[in-house]
Amino acid sequence: MTAPSHSALRALRIIVVRTVIGAADEDDAALRAQAGRAHALHLGLVEAGYDIVASLPADMHLPAQIALLQPDMIIIDAESDARDVLEHIVIATRDERRPIVMFTESEDTGRMEAAMAAGVSAYIVAGLHADRIKPVLNVALARFRQEQKLRSELSDTKLKLAERKVVERAKGVLMARHHMTEEVAYQKLRSMAMNKNMKLSDIAQRLLDVEDLLG
Repeated sequence: MTAPSHSALRALRIIVVRTVIGAADEDDAALRAQAGRAHALHLGLVEAGYDIVASLPADMHLPAQIALLQPDMIIIDAESDARDVLEHIVIATRDERRPIVMFTESEDTGRMEAAMAAGVSAYIVAGLHADRIKPVLNVALARFRQEQKLRSELSDTKLKLAERKVVERAKGVLMARHHMTEEVAYQKLRSMAMNKNMKLSDIAQRLLDVEDLLG
């Protein structure tokens, strides 16, 4: 039986991003509701065995903190209006995407769509109970991984298409300059690539660069 990998044994490292209600802005009921939600979230994460790396405010320093701490997942504990939080999260995860789960009280479909478009993997409205945390995060993680797979496949497809276009253009140059057939031009490119130990698309791009220089 194969032993589980180190990554499988390691607890998921999580940063919790919170929006803070100022005492002067909201009444005590709102403060109690926020405290209760934060407690349920913390309890659910601890009971599920997650590693809470930090609990951070949604401010201008958030992107730098995320870059420094390198969490596996980001959880947003948000009030109804989380636009500023999303802006900071988008900046922080622009170059290195991570699964993001948002717990909120807002049922506004426009805000939900904006959150999903910004990269939120799961948008959970109300009902934050400790025993729901793990299944919600599991679903969010699975969805994120599937999206990353699709993004990778799309990127590979675009790259292959771009490389094919470069090879086609290079073949056209050889055919025009040396009166070769398409097959002969292709074999010529393959031979040049093999001799220089280069990818076919790279040798084709080099030929096009030389052609541009020569005019």
